[in-house]
Amino acid sequence: MGSMIEFPSNGSTEVGYLASPVDGNGPGVVVIQEWWGLVDHIKDVCDRLAVEGYVALAPDLYHGVRVAEPGEAAKLMMALELDRASKDMSGAVDEVAARSSGSGVGVVGFCMGGGLALMLASQRPDKVLAVVPFYGVVPWEGAQPDYSMLTGAMLGHYAGKDESVSPEAARALVGILRRAGNDDVKIHIYPQADHAFFNDTRPEVYDPEASALAWQRTIEFLHSHIG
Repeated sequence: MGSMIEFPSNGSTEVGYLASPVDGNGPGVVVIQEWWGLVDHIKDVCDRLAVEGYVALAPDLYHGVRVAEPGEAAKLMMALELDRASKDMSGAVDEVAARSSGSGVGVVGFCMGGGLALMLASQRPDKVLAVVPFYGVVPWEGAQPDYSMLTGAMLGHYAGKDESVSPEAARALVGILRRAGNDDVKIHIYPQADHAFFNDTRPEVYDPEASALAWQRTIEFLHSHIG
């Protein structure tokens, strides 16, 4: 359904996967990858958003690199140049906003991308009206966003059996955002689910029921905040 495109990013050109509704029109959503890279699962999320009526763009933050082994993924995540990633994501916001029908955009991110989605929403409150992190918090020491700048609504999906991003960490994030002045913050905990429960390419953790519910809630949330 979608295809790889080039888009401007801070004076250079970056690439990403773009999926659009059949008629080409709809509100814009930026999709942020897990630590594996811009893999088929993330492209499929963009395709699914397009079916729901959204223009969805996933920037390739690893610039062509994809991995399947957790140790390699962890190394790539910790080596990620956050300044460049921020510029790539900001460029994606501008690109999808230019291609979309709405006045603001949404951001959906998974795992590492959930933390990056929160960073992006804090850095681009001018455009980001809604942010949906799936089992993600900001994983880099010393890189916590200025959450007082995150003025968009937040809906988070977290797993009850997640040891890397625990329900306690998710609840702490809600407290941080509310203390920073944002009242439009909500999380759902899926008690029987594990980290990455939405990734249907990983049968060892995929949870169809939790995924279906999280997707329904995400689409309803995006409809109510960006159209």
